[in-house]
Amino acid sequence: MAQSSIGMGEQDRSEREKFENELKRILKASDDAGVLLRVIGSLAFQMHCPQFGYLQAALGRAYTDIDFAAYARQNKQIAGLMASLGYNDNREVFIASEGDRAIFEKPGTGLHVDVFYEKLDFCHTIYWKDRLEVDSPTIPLTELLLEKMQIVQINEKDVIDTIMLLLEHPLGDIDKETINIKRTAVLCANDWGLWRTTTMNLNKVKQLAHHYSQLTGEQKEKVDAQVNTALSRLNGEPKSLAWKIRDRVGDRVKWYKDVDEV
Repeated sequence: MAQSSIGMGEQDRSEREKFENELKRILKASDDAGVLLRVIGSLAFQMHCPQFGYLQAALGRAYTDIDFAAYARQNKQIAGLMASLGYNDNREVFIASEGDRAIFEKPGTGLHVDVFYEKLDFCHTIYWKDRLEVDSPTIPLTELLLEKMQIVQINEKDVIDTIMLLLEHPLGDIDKETINIKRTAVLCANDWGLWRTTTMNLNKVKQLAHHYSQLTGEQKEKVDAQVNTALSRLNGEPKSLAWKIRDRVGDRVKWYKDVDEV
C-alpha cells in the first residue's frame, strides 16, 4: 500500500457527521458574510463524489480536519469569521508561512481548520489564481486531482480520494463536473517536476486500486481506463522548451520540495 497511516482508521458515523455538519456551518456563514472559501481535502472529495463518496468510510479513510482554499485579500475577513464561529487563530502559523496559511482551532471539539491562501505549496505549487470562482463549494476538479498528485510520498488516503474522483467524474476539456485534463496537461507541460510526480502517482493509483477487495472488477477497469487516458493526454501535450531542457536531466536531480508539516 501507499505510505503512512495518516488519515486512515475507523471513524464512526457520528464522528464523520461532526466534521460534515461543521463544514456546512462554516460554508453558510462564509456565504452570508461574502467570504469566498472553497473546500479542499477529504471533505471536498466527499462533497463532489456523491455516488462514490461511500468508499472513504468503506476503505477506512478518516476525516482529520477541515481544509479551505482562499484568496489572501480576504485573510482578515476570514480570521474574523472564524473567531465569530468560536475558533482560535494560530498566528504563529500565519506569520511563519508569510501569510500563505492559517490554522484555526475550536477548543474542546477536536476541530481544526486549515486555510491555504493563493496556493497549495507542498512538493509542488498549485495556484488558485482566478480558479476559486470556477466551482463551488469545492475547488475545481482539476485542482482536486493535482492536490493529490503533487504529493511525492503519496499516502493511502490520497490514493482513495483519487480513486473516488476518477470513478465519479469524466475527463475532458471543461471544468463543469469534469476533470479538466486539458488544463492539467498544460500545467504539466510547463513544469517537468509536476509532470514527473503526477504521472508517477497516476500509475501508483492504477496499481493500488487493484488491491482493494471493496472495489468491483468494473470499478478497477474504470480506474485503469481513466488513468490511461490521463497519462496519454499528459504525455501527448506539446512541452515547453524549459520542460525539454529539464527532461534531459531527469531523476538525477531532485525535482520536488520536501515538506515539513506545520
